Amino acid sequence: MADNKKNNGATLGFENKLWEMADKMRGHMDAGEYKHVALGLIFLKYISDAFQTKHDALKATAETDYTDPEDRDEYAAANIFWVPKEARWQKIQSEARQPTIGKIIDDAMAAIEKENPTLKGVLPKDYSRPALDKHRLGELVDIIGNVDLQARKSGVKDPLGRVYEYFLGRFAAAEGKGGGEFYTPQCVVQLLVKMIEPYKGRVFDPCCGSGGMFVQSERFVEEHGGRLGDIAVYGQESNPTTWKLAKMNLAIRGIDANLGPHQADSFHNDLHKDLKADFILANPPFNMSDWGGQRLKEDVRWKFGVPPANNANYAWIQHFIHHLAPTGIAGFVMANGSMSTSTNSEGTIRQAIIEADMVDCMVAMPGQLFYTTQIPVCLWFVTRSKKADKKRGHRNRQGETLFIDARRMGTLVDRVHRELSEDDLNTIAGVYHQWRNEGGKYENKAGWWKSASLDDIKGNGYVLTPGRYVGAEEIEDDGVPFEEKMSVLSAELYAQFAKSKQLESTIRKNLEALGYGE
Repeated sequence: MADNKKNNGATLGFENKLWEMADKMRGHMDAGEYKHVALGLIFLKYISDAFQTKHDALKATAETDYTDPEDRDEYAAANIFWVPKEARWQKIQSEARQPTIGKIIDDAMAAIEKENPTLKGVLPKDYSRPALDKHRLGELVDIIGNVDLQARKSGVKDPLGRVYEYFLGRFAAAEGKGGGEFYTPQCVVQLLVKMIEPYKGRVFDPCCGSGGMFVQSERFVEEHGGRLGDIAVYGQESNPTTWKLAKMNLAIRGIDANLGPHQADSFHNDLHKDLKADFILANPPFNMSDWGGQRLKEDVRWKFGVPPANNANYAWIQHFIHHLAPTGIAGFVMANGSMSTSTNSEGTIRQAIIEADMVDCMVAMPGQLFYTTQIPVCLWFVTRSKKADKKRGHRNRQGETLFIDARRMGTLVDRVHRELSEDDLNTIAGVYHQWRNEGGKYENKAGWWKSASLDDIKGNGYVLTPGRYVGAEEIEDDGVPFEEKMSVLSAELYAQFAKSKQLESTIRKNLEALGYGE
């Protein structure tokens, strides 16, 4: 819970400098429009750099290994996109100050899509539109072209991946409530991943936005000795523009993900109907009122009750459960209202899920974490099985649910935005692991976390708000007798009263001197 100065991805030196430089190029464009201009160029630079690195390596060994730097198979074998000559960054940057730079970029994007079927229809191709200032566009090309130089000065690995991720967050902040729905704060994604630990298996996000859950999952696997590819990634996204951002984001990371052939609504066109996932990570849109529930009354997914047509929260929860494998676990973000609502059928559905012993852990989160909404949120962790799992090192947790109240954690990084520090993340995830894992040294901590029984939850009317269970934090006795405390406090209070009278007298004299006396 202590503030940790170690950065968790929000304020990085060279990324911020690059953002400030790039944002000056925006001119009269709004953030939502400019987002695709900047991110498209970053993506183009990334795949061109990866191609050029391989090209240079092949060229260096061409005489001894008889390799051809222009042999497409060499790149396919290394899982590197083929970049035709007219689309390589060196050519684009050499033409940056030409008035035709917009068309040059559009042609480059089209050429890359043509040569790489998995990118078909994904890349932005409207840089030549008259409304886009070509002088500013050329300056932006030069700025992004210098990313590697900036990164080397900062000693940062994977610079373009980091820049892409950072820009996503900054665009979410710039768009405010009018946009950025696709972006989940990095610290929230990190917490979900740290808690469910997706080491190996199928990871699914049916409302995947720009793909942040997958990026963090792969990063987690690699940091713990696994390999890229130890997890199979499945996702779905209904917004066509955001679906494209996700495809680019994952391509930059080299993550092979099945996001379906196109964008689609998870409720009405489930692209992964037969998938049973080991891990589900999601941040669905909060309190959706227009999700088309009236047309899905008889849906097979509603095992615990038909969700109300005017709010999709419990439709999402049941959608996640439907896609869980027998030993799978889901961690997802929900609006706080989901923990206590009894509107329409929601209370009945929640009761049925609780009685099925599927709620593993509930975390109440601090406010102001999201760029785009001030709605307070919580994290749900739902599993199909709480039985002991020796393979994963989990103890038998049947009939138990862990409640964590993290509302007092986090630090304000600006006037309206809060973030969880690395210490906060480790504290929350650590408590969960101590409680869940075999041999874990878990203890309840008043005011912060408590392991509750099913009877406890029944006694609270099946409400899942952690504050109902954790109680008040214990206050340490400082050993000072009450009478002594009251004497000191009273003396301070009377001294303040006296100072107040003195200040009042001074203010009255000043007002009288100005002619405003009574």
